[in-house]
Amino acid sequence: MATIITGKNTVLEAIKAGHKVYEIYYQKGTNVDVCEIASARGIKAKEYDKEGLMKILPPNNQGVGALVDDYQYTLLEQVLKKPSQRKLFVMLDSLEDPHNLGAILRSADAFSVDAVIIPKNRSVKLNATVAKVSTGSIEYVDVVEVVNLNQTIKTLKDNGFWIVGTDADTPQTIHDIDVDTNLCVVIGSEGKGISRLVKENCDYVVKIPMSGHVNSLNASVSAGLIIYEIFHRRG
Repeated sequence: MATIITGKNTVLEAIKAGHKVYEIYYQKGTNVDVCEIASARGIKAKEYDKEGLMKILPPNNQGVGALVDDYQYTLLEQVLKKPSQRKLFVMLDSLEDPHNLGAILRSADAFSVDAVIIPKNRSVKLNATVAKVSTGSIEYVDVVEVVNLNQTIKTLKDNGFWIVGTDADTPQTIHDIDVDTNLCVVIGSEGKGISRLVKENCDYVVKIPMSGHVNSLNASVSAGLIIYEIFHRRG
C-alpha cells in the first residue's frame, strides 16, 4: 500500500532516509532542490501549476508531495536488541491526535529516544498527518505497535526497564526520575490520562512541576518536557 505525504522537509527526509518513493509532485517554479535530489535518486517528478497541484494534494502542502510506501512499524524484539547503554522508550496510552504523535516523534528524534510504543487498538496510526507534523522525524524513530500495553510493560520489566508513569496528582516530579537505568515513560491520552491498569503497572509516577493558573499540558508538550529532562540529565 502507498500514501501521499506533503511538505518540503517531510518529502526530503523520506528521500534521504531511503523510504520507497514512487514519484514526486511539485508546483512549477518551486522546490528545485527537492526535485534535484529526487532526480539523483532516480525518482520521477511531476510538475503542476498551483491549481493542478491542489487537486491531488491536501492544503498546506508547501508546493510539494510524494507517493510513498506506507509507514512500517518495528517489532519490540528488534528495539530491545539494539545496543544502547541506557535505553529510553516512550509509551503512548491510547493517543488519538495525529498532531500530538507527530510532535512527539519530532522530540523523540531530537532527544535520543530509542523507540515509541503505541497500542494497536484505540490509537492514532502512522499516517500522512503524523509524517507532516513530524517534519521528517518519522523516518528516524522506531515506532512499535503492540497488542497489549500491560503485557508489553511486563516484557520491558523482564528486560531491565523501569516504567515511569505521568500524572498531575502525585508528589514526585520529573526531577525524581532515575535516569541511569533503562526507562520507559508512559504518556496518557488527551483528556483521559493513563488508564488505571497501566498506571498500576508503572514502577512509579511523576508530574511536571508547574506554577501557572492552568496546570495542564497537551500530550506532546508533556512528552517533550520529560524527554528533554532525561536527555539533559544524561548529558
